[in-house]
Amino acid sequence: MAEKLVNENIIEQLKNGIAQFELVASPVPPILTSKFYKCPPATLLADDGHRFFARIGQSLGRGSPAMKKVEQYSVQKVTGDGRCLFRALVKGMAFNKGISLKPQEERNDADDLRMAVKEVICDSSKERRQYEEALVAITVDEPLKRYCQRIVRPDFWGGESELLVLSKLCGQPIIVYIPEHEHTRGGWGSGFIPIAEYGTEFRKGSKNGKPRKVVRLLYSGKNHYDLLV
Repeated sequence: MAEKLVNENIIEQLKNGIAQFELVASPVPPILTSKFYKCPPATLLADDGHRFFARIGQSLGRGSPAMKKVEQYSVQKVTGDGRCLFRALVKGMAFNKGISLKPQEERNDADDLRMAVKEVICDSSKERRQYEEALVAITVDEPLKRYCQRIVRPDFWGGESELLVLSKLCGQPIIVYIPEHEHTRGGWGSGFIPIAEYGTEFRKGSKNGKPRKVVRLLYSGKNHYDLLV
């Protein structure tokens, strides 16, 4: 019975597009119960002696996202011009500082974030080594060279790889949510469910920096991000 419930949960995650995967080398070791399996260094991706597989990883926190307490926020719409992830992030960071960005400022700052990712991932091998998790996520889908050609385009969609870089680069905790109604079978619910978190270490602050307010992003529809406040 328990195995059936687990299988149903996995199918539901795949159906709703919120399943998280982790990369493992062959042979596949047992799935860890406490946290994600750490992927091997990116240099192994070029080693023909290693085969890599994806498998379902654990959801954010304990249990399925559907079992989490639904949270309530207001949605601030973000322009869907290919910059939506970057726009939502700069809009959220500005909001946390009590700043309201003009449309052109938002667009310029969004493009600056895009180029910042490009600089650390594509222009500096030294910097790149500090973002191995993002590098693995990128090279699973395409060669790094191809990625570096595409990211400079203004219509390039950002996603998890860019969030992994920017959360660390900006020292910014980020939580991504989905609409409650997209997860429930009946299509009801007006709240939001957290599905991924980045930069958690910056929530507590450090000796050299103050705790940072979380930026909450809403992922919905066809690869679109809005801001939750």
